[in-house]
Amino acid sequence: MVRIPPEVRIKASIRPGSVYYFHEETFRSQDPHYFIVVNVNPADDAVIFLVCPSSQTAKVLRRRRSCPVETLVHISPAQYPDFRVESVVDCNYVLEKSINQLVEKLAQGKLKVKTEIDVSLVRRLRRGILSSPLIEGRVKAALGE
Repeated sequence: MVRIPPEVRIKASIRPGSVYYFHEETFRSQDPHYFIVVNVNPADDAVIFLVCPSSQTAKVLRRRRSCPVETLVHISPAQYPDFRVESVVDCNYVLEKSINQLVEKLAQGKLKVKTEIDVSLVRRLRRGILSSPLIEGRVKAALGE
């Protein structure tokens, strides 16, 4: 079996809708989470913008009840089979990573590359981010199609 270096594996395959599964150090939880790439051209960008789905939909909806409804994007297992339950993406929070940080996590065995999510869902996620009053203008400018 040919072993593809982590740098090549990430840089050659990253695209809108790439999904990664890893533990995020800034989260309180020690569990790994799914992260979805929402950049328009991530292979060319210095910063990778990621959103994180949650299966704790009621908790997210309660926490963000004052935010515009379009900032909360629901994803069912029918839309993304890697999810076993209905999940919601809070587009009021975007995580920023460099490609090198993702490569490093993969090289350390701390990141799994998952099945890509459909580009139509990525567009809905971007619209959610652009609708959020909590997201900085520079992030919105980078994600504007």
